Amino acid sequence: MDELDSEIVRLLQTDARQSNRELARQLGIAPSTCLERVRALHRRGVIRGYHADIDPAALNRGVQALVSVRVRPLSRTVIDAFKTFAGKLPEVLHVFVLSGDDDFLLHVAVQDLDRLHAFLTDQLSKRGEVTGFRTSVIFQQVSNTAPTRLP
Repeated sequence: MDELDSEIVRLLQTDARQSNRELARQLGIAPSTCLERVRALHRRGVIRGYHADIDPAALNRGVQALVSVRVRPLSRTVIDAFKTFAGKLPEVLHVFVLSGDDDFLLHVAVQDLDRLHAFLTDQLSKRGEVTGFRTSVIFQQVSNTAPTRLP
């Protein structure tokens, strides 16, 4: 990525709804050049998509937690099966496959603490490959929604 590509990405991270014409104006380039650059960023997989940032509480998901999960035996089949299972659960926002003591980190969002407890006991603890899990309730979250390219 050159400097122009990096600036396009930065501006789209700030406001992905702006028009191509507005984006080109901010960059000081022709709209046709801007459009081709954006399309190239899509083709190369740099820009993977656009989304709306929704407050989880507005979706009746006022309690969020990170759940560290250990599975055994450690095999590709077990890891892939659990990853697929967890990714389909409506309570799960993100599934991370990890190295180290824990094998997975699940970011979950539910209505309340009772629903979190039910999720842990009714979904996770019933899985035969799950040998243990730890839960940390999220009180506050700060996100870097516009990361820049590191040197």
